[in-house]
Amino acid sequence: MLLFCLLLIGKTSFAQTDQDAIMMAKNNFCVGGMYEYSSWKNYWEGTFKRDNLNLGKVSTQSYSLMGNYGINDKLNILVGAPYIQTKASAGTLHGLKGMQDISLWVKWLPVEKSLGNGTFSLYLLGGVSAPLSNYTADFLPLSIGLRSKTLSGRLLADYQVGNFFATASGTYTLRSNIKIDRTAYYTNELHLTNEVSMPDVAWFNVRTGYRSTYLIAEALLSNLTTLGGFDIRKNDMPFASNKMNALSAGFNIKYSLKSVPGLSLIGNGSFTLSGRNVGQSNAFGGGVFYILDFTPKKASN
Repeated sequence: MLLFCLLLIGKTSFAQTDQDAIMMAKNNFCVGGMYEYSSWKNYWEGTFKRDNLNLGKVSTQSYSLMGNYGINDKLNILVGAPYIQTKASAGTLHGLKGMQDISLWVKWLPVEKSLGNGTFSLYLLGGVSAPLSNYTADFLPLSIGLRSKTLSGRLLADYQVGNFFATASGTYTLRSNIKIDRTAYYTNELHLTNEVSMPDVAWFNVRTGYRSTYLIAEALLSNLTTLGGFDIRKNDMPFASNKMNALSAGFNIKYSLKSVPGLSLIGNGSFTLSGRNVGQSNAFGGGVFYILDFTPKKASN
């Protein structure tokens, strides 16, 4: 996709993250790395689906470091940062690479109660993000990000019966304006400034699957809607404040090794079903995570 994979980097990966209904235990720290790859040839120019021989296949690689610390069993702090590299297989445009944005989330579990034959849980999350490097946002679709500072709020509900669960969440993200390296630009009208007003974003996610001590497998459906913006003009490059909508389906798998307590292997994949001003991307990824226990040890007599 043009920027969907960058806006939601790590959204399909999980290991006690801001996406799932799993909490890290008190004084435990889960840390690990993820590799993710996405690519597309076809994209939506507004609602018109097309390809572009001057771009060929556009690909994005992400190398992310993520961590989650349990303040207590109901309050977690999560942090993550990706290194992004983009590439076009045709034409003269060169890909970019560099550190993208650091994100910080607070995850709180205020409600967990028995309901019917299962357990209902309600989570509240708040997150912020900011650029880690002085990358350019005005070189889409090969920019590594949008350089907008963000503030997000999320409500997540989960219901589990035995080892089977269903989770739904909704997220609203406020995005700050950005500045670009030109003194004027055109959207639906001429702007004689280098400041770009960025529309906010709404994101909805549903997932269901199997969850046990050693194995989690889930299917998911995600919908991203940009609350404003404009369409890519015919045969023009995309712009940072474009409307970027996407509906995608995917899966996640997490396996915790019995032979090495605390070590988990992660795998995921996704496909864009429909969109507006985004590419129809295929994406997959994998990672390794390990839990460190910082619980103070009791002194022996």
